[in-house]
Amino acid sequence: MAAAIALADAEGLAAVSIRRVAAELGARTMSLYTHIARKEDLLQLMVDEVAAEAVLPPGALPAGWRAAITMIVEQERAVAGRHPWLIELLRGEIRFGPNGLRHAEQTMVALSGLGLGPAETFRVAAAIDVYSAGRVIREEADSRRDGATGGRRQAMLEPYFQRLLNSGEFPHLAPLLAAGGAAGEGAYDQGLVWLLDGIEAQYGR
Repeated sequence: MAAAIALADAEGLAAVSIRRVAAELGARTMSLYTHIARKEDLLQLMVDEVAAEAVLPPGALPAGWRAAITMIVEQERAVAGRHPWLIELLRGEIRFGPNGLRHAEQTMVALSGLGLGPAETFRVAAAIDVYSAGRVIREEADSRRDGATGGRRQAMLEPYFQRLLNSGEFPHLAPLLAAGGAAGEGAYDQGLVWLLDGIEAQYGR
């Protein structure tokens, strides 16, 4: 898996194939097919291998559920930052492997401090997961947009975009974008605080 992950990190998912991984390992392609039948299986194994990086060491979680969840979310963000291709795969159908289950179990441990039943715990975990996933998707998109290609494309769109804002059709949005438009440093962290505040207001003990 290490060779496949390194390849995806360096060149993106398009570069990953059983044949290419075999070449990176100096092995015959057919020898890998005896262990991995399809590229889709290889990708699933890569996701689970990387999920191990999101599992915090035993005893690392702080006692409070908020602090524990914040640590887990930050760990997920760090893993996604090291492996940008992971975001693309998480948009599809992912089967949990052992490391994925360990990561999910750690989230359940963190939320156990709320004292909720299984159904409510799952709903809270799902809300946090949606926010966490959306955050890393937006940050990855911002990173691509701020690259050289994205900057040139934005410059080409700017006059058209400005005409739209000046049309008077967007009286609430236009002044916000004129003032900068970006969420700003720490906006995602603040969003997590708002989310956890809402959970605590409803379920806090």
